[in-house]
Amino acid sequence: MKSTERQKEAKEWFSSLAPVQPIEMVGLWRGAGIPSDHPLDGVLENLGWFGKRFHADMRADALLFQWRPDRLVAIDPGILPIGLAIRAAPFGRSRIARNWFSYLQKALRARSTTASLRLQSLERVATAAMVYDRQPIVDYFRRINGEDLAGMMCVKDDARRYFFKLRRVGITSV
Repeated sequence: MKSTERQKEAKEWFSSLAPVQPIEMVGLWRGAGIPSDHPLDGVLENLGWFGKRFHADMRADALLFQWRPDRLVAIDPGILPIGLAIRAAPFGRSRIARNWFSYLQKALRARSTTASLRLQSLERVATAAMVYDRQPIVDYFRRINGEDLAGMMCVKDDARRYFFKLRRVGITSV
């Protein structure tokens, strides 16, 4: 299947899902990529991505990584330009990148929340969206079922979309 076809199918699937209200997002969520032939497919998982955390004040930890089995670290996505991250994606899927990232997590740690959660329209449908503070990125969310949400990362001036799913977890699950 051609890359553009897989992207088109993923976009159509995402559009078919029900919208989500921002208040429903509050809490801790475990993430997993949904393969769609986006350059970032597999990168976050390789680096130990855990998911996202949404706070009651509608602020968010956009990128949470598993530092140790009992510790999550919020990373500041504003440190590395998204265009560079996309170009470096093949390296991001390597064992070397995983090892380096494990050592760099402390230096990349966010000092506070890194995004805002709000209701925003996508294709004339209002749904929860996470707007990054220091990146030209918006993650839109839709409901897959009672437990899972789908996310679609949109980077300004890039027609490709990165898809992921989120499942709510309890504090004791971490």
